[in-house]
Amino acid sequence: MSPYIATLITFAIALAFLRLMDFLAHRGVIESRLSRKLIHIGTGPIFVLCWLMFTDVAISRWLAALVPLVITLQFALVGWGVIKDEAAVKAMSRTGDPREILRGPLFYGIVFVAMTLIYWKDSLIGIPALMILCGGDGIADIVGRRVKSRRWFWSPEKSVAGSLSVFLGGWLLTMFIFTIYVWMGAFSGPTTRFVLPVTIVAVAATLIESLPFKDIDNITIALACALIGYLVF
Repeated sequence: MSPYIATLITFAIALAFLRLMDFLAHRGVIESRLSRKLIHIGTGPIFVLCWLMFTDVAISRWLAALVPLVITLQFALVGWGVIKDEAAVKAMSRTGDPREILRGPLFYGIVFVAMTLIYWKDSLIGIPALMILCGGDGIADIVGRRVKSRRWFWSPEKSVAGSLSVFLGGWLLTMFIFTIYVWMGAFSGPTTRFVLPVTIVAVAATLIESLPFKDIDNITIALACALIGYLVF
């Protein structure tokens, strides 16, 4: 379809998902920490699957990148207090302080804009970086806080269970997206050809996520995945 129509549809889907999470967190249906991670996990796959609606013309990646850019700018304005949005703050912050949005959520959005513009759907490098960031890093926090396991000596806040979930969550989500892209004809198959490179990238991301970097793992994980991606894809 027209990339302009695809952009509007992508905006509508992304905003509907975000507002649903905001509503559930604001009403107390789910915890703010959980809603933050559900946004982290779900927004990326939704956005990347919407890429399939865009035609293969030069402007498509730029229009697609507008979606995370505009949403990220909104996050920034909420974090700075320019826009008052209690539901968004409740959904995306741990303590209710809007300035928290200026760290993890803001970096998350910046990474999506950059990866969209640099790699888009004509590269195998960007999708694993984004999906491991979503499925791996997002699930790690949920699992790590609910499953008791040993902590890494170099990073006491990170656990073995959390690291395993980074690998499994990121690997499964990446393979899921690749399978759909092969099925839709966007990538050439078979899907099994992606197993080894995705595994290598997921292992690298797991090691990087285990390091004691606070609030910047959205950037470090994506960068590590992209760099390893150049070697394996």
